[in-house]
Amino acid sequence: MCRSIKTLRPPYTETVTSEDTRAAALQYVRKVSGFRQPAAHNAEAFELAVERVAAATEELLASLVVRG
Repeated sequence: MCRSIKTLRPPYTETVTSEDTRAAALQYVRKVSGFRQPAAHNAEAFELAVERVAAATEELLASLVVRG
């Protein structure tokens, strides 16, 4: 779906920054919404979605157990 989003878990990457998760969230929200840059009247909803997706991503990565 979003080819530019990189895998953010070991063994693909050892360290993940908040910038990495925000970049992935931004790409996801752009893809789903169809907007690269939202209009002013949609900017707040767009940013809130990016924040929530980034938080969910961080929660997911923190809870994954990678074996091997």
